[in-house]
Amino acid sequence: MIKRSEVRKADYAIEPLILDRWSPRAMSGEEISNDELMRLFEAARWAPSSFNAQQWRALYARRGSEHWPTFLGLLVEGNKAWAKNAAVLVLFISRRTFEYDGEPSVTHSYDCGAAWENFALQGFHQGFVVHGMEGFDYDRAKTELKIPDGFRVEAMAAVGKPGAKETLPEKLRAKESPNDRRKLTESICEGLYRF
Repeated sequence: MIKRSEVRKADYAIEPLILDRWSPRAMSGEEISNDELMRLFEAARWAPSSFNAQQWRALYARRGSEHWPTFLGLLVEGNKAWAKNAAVLVLFISRRTFEYDGEPSVTHSYDCGAAWENFALQGFHQGFVVHGMEGFDYDRAKTELKIPDGFRVEAMAAVGKPGAKETLPEKLRAKESPNDRRKLTESICEGLYRF
Protein backbone atom coordinates (compact mmCIF):
# COMPACT_ATOMS: atom_id res chain seq x y z
CA MET A 1 0.00 0.00 0.00
CA ILE A 2 1.31 3.46 -0.87
CA LYS A 3 2.08 5.61 2.13
CA ARG A 4 1.18 9.29 1.99
CA SER A 5 4.47 10.19 3.66
CA GLU A 6 6.23 8.70 0.62
CA VAL A 7 4.31 11.13 -1.59
CA ARG A 8 3.86 14.28 0.53
CA LYS A 9 5.34 15.73 3.65
CA ALA A 10 3.26 17.55 6.25
CA ASP A 11 4.11 21.19 6.93
CA TYR A 12 4.13 20.40 10.67
CA ALA A 13 5.13 17.15 12.38
CA ILE A 14 2.12 14.85 12.86
CA GLU A 15 1.69 11.15 13.53
CA PRO A 16 2.63 9.02 10.47
CA LEU A 17 -0.65 7.08 10.75
CA ILE A 18 -2.59 10.28 10.06
CA LEU A 19 -0.36 11.32 7.18
CA ASP A 20 -0.19 7.86 5.62
CA ARG A 21 -3.94 7.11 5.71
CA TRP A 22 -5.64 7.55 2.36
CA SER A 23 -8.71 6.20 0.56
CA PRO A 24 -7.83 3.74 -2.17
CA ARG A 25 -10.58 1.91 -4.04
CA ALA A 26 -8.87 -1.27 -5.28
CA MET A 27 -9.89 -4.25 -3.16
CA SER A 28 -9.28 -7.96 -3.64
CA GLY A 29 -12.74 -9.30 -2.78
CA GLU A 30 -11.27 -11.47 -0.03
CA GLU A 31 -13.12 -11.84 3.26
CA ILE A 32 -11.90 -10.30 6.47
CA SER A 33 -12.49 -12.10 9.74
CA ASN A 34 -15.12 -11.03 12.23
CA ASP A 35 -12.40 -10.23 14.79
CA GLU A 36 -10.58 -8.01 12.26
CA LEU A 37 -13.80 -6.15 11.48
CA MET A 38 -14.83 -5.77 15.12
CA ARG A 39 -11.49 -4.10 15.87
CA LEU A 40 -12.54 -1.26 13.51
CA PHE A 41 -15.88 -0.87 15.28
CA GLU A 42 -14.11 -1.05 18.66
CA ALA A 43 -11.90 1.86 17.60
CA ALA A 44 -15.04 3.80 16.61
CA ARG A 45 -16.54 3.07 20.02
CA TRP A 46 -13.73 4.99 21.73
CA ALA A 47 -14.27 8.20 19.76
CA PRO A 48 -15.08 11.33 21.75
CA SER A 49 -18.70 12.49 21.80
CA SER A 50 -20.81 15.19 23.44
CA PHE A 51 -21.79 14.05 26.96
CA ASN A 52 -20.28 10.68 25.98
CA ALA A 53 -23.65 9.99 24.33
CA GLN A 54 -22.09 8.05 21.44
CA GLN A 55 -24.77 9.18 18.99
CA TRP A 56 -23.37 7.16 16.10
CA ARG A 57 -24.60 3.77 14.95
CA ALA A 58 -23.41 1.53 12.12
CA LEU A 59 -25.18 -1.05 10.01
CA TYR A 60 -23.05 -3.38 7.90
CA ALA A 61 -23.21 -6.18 5.37
CA ARG A 62 -20.53 -8.74 4.65
CA ARG A 63 -19.86 -9.78 1.09
CA GLY A 64 -21.96 -12.85 0.27
CA SER A 65 -24.44 -12.28 3.12
CA GLU A 66 -28.18 -11.92 2.64
CA HIS A 67 -27.89 -8.15 3.19
CA TRP A 68 -25.03 -7.58 0.72
CA PRO A 69 -27.25 -7.01 -2.36
CA THR A 70 -29.29 -4.38 -0.49
CA PHE A 71 -26.22 -2.43 0.67
CA LEU A 72 -24.47 -2.70 -2.70
CA GLY A 73 -27.70 -1.71 -4.44
CA LEU A 74 -27.78 1.59 -2.54
CA LEU A 75 -24.56 2.79 -4.19
CA VAL A 76 -24.45 4.98 -7.29
CA GLU A 77 -23.12 3.14 -10.34
CA GLY A 78 -19.68 4.75 -10.12
CA ASN A 79 -19.20 3.41 -6.60
CA LYS A 80 -20.70 0.00 -7.36
CA ALA A 81 -18.04 -0.50 -10.03
CA TRP A 82 -15.29 -0.76 -7.42
CA ALA A 83 -17.08 -1.34 -4.08
CA LYS A 84 -18.38 -4.68 -5.39
CA ASN A 85 -14.92 -6.02 -4.43
CA ALA A 86 -15.17 -4.92 -0.78
CA ALA A 87 -15.38 -7.43 2.05
CA VAL A 88 -17.84 -5.26 4.00
CA LEU A 89 -20.08 -2.27 3.35
CA VAL A 90 -20.91 -0.05 6.31
CA LEU A 91 -23.60 2.60 6.73
CA PHE A 92 -23.00 5.22 9.43
CA ILE A 93 -25.99 6.95 10.99
CA SER A 94 -26.40 9.33 13.92
CA ARG A 95 -29.13 9.85 16.48
CA ARG A 96 -30.54 13.41 16.38
CA THR A 97 -31.62 13.49 20.05
CA PHE A 98 -30.04 12.37 23.30
CA GLU A 99 -31.36 9.08 24.66
CA TYR A 100 -31.21 10.23 28.28
CA ASP A 101 -33.47 13.30 27.92
CA GLY A 102 -34.82 13.45 24.35
CA GLU A 103 -33.27 16.90 23.77
CA PRO A 104 -31.69 17.72 20.38
CA SER A 105 -28.07 16.69 19.94
CA VAL A 106 -26.57 19.53 17.92
CA THR A 107 -23.27 17.69 17.37
CA HIS A 108 -24.63 14.25 16.43
CA SER A 109 -23.06 14.41 12.94
CA TYR A 110 -19.79 15.76 14.34
CA ASP A 111 -19.63 12.90 16.84
CA CYS A 112 -20.42 10.35 14.13
CA GLY A 113 -17.57 11.80 12.07
CA ALA A 114 -15.20 11.27 14.99
CA ALA A 115 -16.25 7.61 15.20
CA TRP A 116 -15.79 7.24 11.44
CA GLU A 117 -12.27 8.68 11.64
CA ASN A 118 -11.30 6.21 14.38
CA PHE A 119 -12.79 3.41 12.26
CA ALA A 120 -10.82 4.53 9.19
CA LEU A 121 -7.53 4.95 11.04
CA GLN A 122 -7.83 1.54 12.69
CA GLY A 123 -8.64 -0.06 9.34
CA PHE A 124 -5.62 1.57 7.72
CA HIS A 125 -3.45 0.48 10.66
CA GLN A 126 -4.62 -3.10 10.08
CA GLY A 127 -3.67 -2.89 6.39
CA PHE A 128 -7.20 -2.63 4.98
CA VAL A 129 -8.64 -0.38 2.34
CA VAL A 130 -11.25 1.84 4.04
CA HIS A 131 -13.02 4.22 1.68
CA GLY A 132 -15.86 6.52 2.76
CA MET A 133 -18.63 7.50 0.34
CA GLU A 134 -21.50 9.92 -0.03
CA GLY A 135 -22.47 8.46 -3.41
CA PHE A 136 -25.52 6.37 -2.48
CA ASP A 137 -29.28 6.74 -2.15
CA TYR A 138 -29.89 8.18 1.33
CA ASP A 139 -33.68 7.90 1.16
CA ARG A 140 -33.60 4.26 0.06
CA ALA A 141 -31.04 3.49 2.78
CA LYS A 142 -33.40 4.89 5.41
CA THR A 143 -36.37 2.96 4.04
CA GLU A 144 -34.78 -0.34 3.02
CA LEU A 145 -32.67 -0.66 6.16
CA LYS A 146 -35.62 0.35 8.40
CA ILE A 147 -33.81 3.26 10.06
CA PRO A 148 -36.06 5.10 12.54
CA ASP A 149 -37.00 8.74 11.98
CA GLY A 150 -34.85 9.95 14.86
CA PHE A 151 -31.67 9.10 12.97
CA ARG A 152 -29.79 10.83 10.18
CA VAL A 153 -28.11 8.79 7.45
CA GLU A 154 -24.54 10.11 7.32
CA ALA A 155 -22.27 8.13 4.97
CA MET A 156 -21.21 4.71 3.75
CA ALA A 157 -17.81 3.03 3.71
CA ALA A 158 -16.31 0.09 1.88
CA VAL A 159 -13.74 -2.05 3.70
CA GLY A 160 -11.56 -4.77 2.25
CA LYS A 161 -8.13 -6.16 1.63
CA PRO A 162 -6.00 -4.24 -0.87
CA GLY A 163 -6.28 -5.33 -4.49
CA ALA A 164 -4.59 -4.55 -7.78
CA LYS A 165 -5.54 -1.20 -9.28
CA GLU A 166 -6.00 -2.99 -12.61
CA THR A 167 -9.30 -4.33 -11.18
CA LEU A 168 -10.68 -0.79 -11.19
CA PRO A 169 -12.48 0.85 -14.09
CA GLU A 170 -9.89 2.59 -16.27
CA LYS A 171 -10.92 6.14 -15.31
CA LEU A 172 -10.31 5.37 -11.60
CA ARG A 173 -6.85 3.82 -12.02
CA ALA A 174 -5.15 7.20 -12.37
CA LYS A 175 -6.75 8.35 -9.10
CA GLU A 176 -5.46 5.34 -7.17
CA SER A 177 -2.73 7.16 -5.27
CA PRO A 178 -2.58 9.41 -2.21
CA ASN A 179 -3.62 12.99 -2.89
CA ASP A 180 -2.50 16.26 -1.40
CA ARG A 181 -4.35 18.75 0.80
CA ARG A 182 -4.78 22.51 0.49
CA LYS A 183 -2.47 24.67 2.59
CA LEU A 184 -3.38 24.91 6.27
CA THR A 185 -3.64 28.71 5.97
CA GLU A 186 -6.55 28.21 3.55
CA SER A 187 -8.52 26.30 6.19
CA ILE A 188 -7.89 28.10 9.45
CA CYS A 189 -7.76 31.67 10.76
CA GLU A 190 -7.49 33.12 14.21
CA GLY A 191 -10.47 35.18 15.24
CA LEU A 192 -12.98 36.41 12.66
CA TYR A 193 -13.75 34.66 9.39
CA ARG A 194 -11.29 35.88 6.74
CA PHE A 195 -11.31 33.36 3.90
